[in-house]
Amino acid sequence: MTMLLRNRAVIALGLRMCSTQVTNGVLTDTAKHSSDVSAFREVFSKAKHIAIITGAGVSAESGVPTFRGKNEKWRRWLSQDLATPEAFSRDPSRVWEFYHYRRELVLNKKPSAVHLAIAECEARLKKQGRSVVVITQCIDDLHRQAGSKHVLNVHGSLMETRCMSCGHVAVNKRSPICAALINKGDPGPDVPDAQIPVDKLPRCDDRDCNGLLRPNVVFFGETLDSHILTKVEKEIETCDLCLVVGTSSIVYPAAMFGPRIASRGVPVAEFNIHTTPKSEYFMYHFQGPCGTTLPQALAQHESEVF
Repeated sequence: MTMLLRNRAVIALGLRMCSTQVTNGVLTDTAKHSSDVSAFREVFSKAKHIAIITGAGVSAESGVPTFRGKNEKWRRWLSQDLATPEAFSRDPSRVWEFYHYRRELVLNKKPSAVHLAIAECEARLKKQGRSVVVITQCIDDLHRQAGSKHVLNVHGSLMETRCMSCGHVAVNKRSPICAALINKGDPGPDVPDAQIPVDKLPRCDDRDCNGLLRPNVVFFGETLDSHILTKVEKEIETCDLCLVVGTSSIVYPAAMFGPRIASRGVPVAEFNIHTTPKSEYFMYHFQGPCGTTLPQALAQHESEVF
């Protein structure tokens, strides 16, 4: 598989493309989309392998800030200026304060109706020999908390760490993640940096390594995990229905997943509070809060038998 996604594995997170044209394949009737729930439900009832692509709007349903718009600043800095390898190298204490704040926020949130509907759908369809995969840009782990089993985290996870020395990746849900971060990370614009010594920041305990840990997320300017992208490519090449839920479709390469699937002639349904730059490519568009529109779309169809 040496197609578009394999090539895009080297594209830095955050790249914005000027064109919305899909060059690999021809999209049919891209200027129109339907909001006919009954028609979508018929397609859903026949699908055997469903890919669900989720973005920040799904996390927002659980009260997790999107870190855009009014939430894009932490203290005096834009979040995208903190979430970079250069920022972490320059001031790991500040960046860890920022991510500690985000971790603590997420640890206090619960899965929304969207997360629960997706997890329930996956479990229900599995009994029928059908499958659901979640391809998510969210890093909050709420899909797994809701019960989803088949989740591909394109941008990593806040609940994992990676050692800068030995590379060991581990699930880490400790709160706080280290003693030095207790009561740190307040986002207020006048709050001074804690300036925590680097040896007091989270450290690796794998085989007595003691290297500096970082959040196992994809920073802006970093490439996406090629192993994850290979799995994503397999899913988008084999699914027979796709749902694009709560994503603005502006961050690449994830923004092209839905259009790639649509280019195969596969039905794609978008669920969002507004249209996006990619809405025109999809067969269906359901406007409104995902917590309202998605559960009814994924509910048990009358044709389902157990």
